[in-house]
Amino acid sequence: MNSRNQPAVAISLWRDRRFRRFWAGHSASQFGDRITELALPLIAISAMHASANQVAWLTALIWTPNLLAIFLGAWVDQRAHKRRLMIFADLVRAAILLSVPAAYLLGAVTLAQLYAVALLLGVAGVLFNTAYPPFFVGLVSPASYVDANSKLSASRSVSYVAGPAIGGGLVQALTAPVTLVVDALTFLVSAILVGRVSVDEPPFESDDVAASSLLQRAREGMSFVVRHPVLRAALGCAATVNFFTFVAGSGLIVLFANRNLGLSAGAIGMAFGIGATGSILGAAFAPKISKWLGVGRCIAVGAVLFPAPLAIAAAAGGPLWLRASALAATEFLSGFGVMLFDVNLNSLQAAVIPDSMRSRVAGAYSTMNYGIRPVGAVVGGLLATLIGLRLTFFIAAIGGALSLLWLLPSPIPRIRTLTQDSGAYKTTDANDDNQSEPGRQYS
Repeated sequence: MNSRNQPAVAISLWRDRRFRRFWAGHSASQFGDRITELALPLIAISAMHASANQVAWLTALIWTPNLLAIFLGAWVDQRAHKRRLMIFADLVRAAILLSVPAAYLLGAVTLAQLYAVALLLGVAGVLFNTAYPPFFVGLVSPASYVDANSKLSASRSVSYVAGPAIGGGLVQALTAPVTLVVDALTFLVSAILVGRVSVDEPPFESDDVAASSLLQRAREGMSFVVRHPVLRAALGCAATVNFFTFVAGSGLIVLFANRNLGLSAGAIGMAFGIGATGSILGAAFAPKISKWLGVGRCIAVGAVLFPAPLAIAAAAGGPLWLRASALAATEFLSGFGVMLFDVNLNSLQAAVIPDSMRSRVAGAYSTMNYGIRPVGAVVGGLLATLIGLRLTFFIAAIGGALSLLWLLPSPIPRIRTLTQDSGAYKTTDANDDNQSEPGRQYS
């Protein structure tokens, strides 16, 4: 049983001071991320006169460390204090970002430095993300997993709506390098607030960890994912969705909207804003829909609703208002779908992964799930060149929706709720009434 003495029933997380502190820090760093996504490329373009390919490498280098997440997660698992690693990751990111305006003021900023900044930000992000799962289950009771993920996802969605506007205003007023100081401050805020959140972290078994090598722990994390019926299906589904949605990545969507649909930059921006609103609503309503449909069915619905609307944009035609509406509908429905998918799947994963393996499993999962994204982007570019954007979008919509096939033979569609019994789940099968699958293990 859970030894953390968490409440047996869900209480309002807004009444939980620890969660409020973490949520505030999380929200601040999310807005900071949106600022960096705008400011870092602008520095490369304005100061370094970077080409499109060189700017693309900034994004690629941020994602690249996820390919090694399986090993970093295995290393994190042998650390006794995961919260300290999260604080360290935030402080490192703040220091890395501050190096850019410092070098800029000295006239010494180079493209190589920006590449190094992007790569190190990615490494620190993976460190934070692999240390986060044990922290999350110590902070939130299983009965509140969905609600907590809903609130955290909602703040991320809001950052995508307001973040670019705030970032653009700051860049205009302060210049891009100075704007990175603001992002650094958001990570300092996050570090301070996480530092003030006390959690009972999972028991640390130093003897077991010492007896196994890093490679063995990494292999154990991947093996656990592959053998677990829920995690195996979840990873297959998520990786498939990510591959096909990156086939029709944001760059291609902008290109398609401009060249094929004939939309102006303002119309495209408005459509994307409407899409971000769909994400906010999806995150906000995910707990209620989960109670109505069940956790597993919400994941299944989200797996289809996230990629399938790409077909709406691909089929768009007619007058300008109809083409713009089609793009807006695509973004809105996709945004709503991805929140249904993420909020419920993240909660289910928190329920079924043992405490002793959370970080290494998170690392293994990230290596596969995020590592497939750049592959999808490359394939998307090739397909768009060979067969055109419209047909590429149809392929992405159909292929992404077929990710549902990973879920159907698995226990996931039958999972109704996450129970308090050590993070187990309950199914809706007639033969499985009141049965649960053990999720967390304690020694």
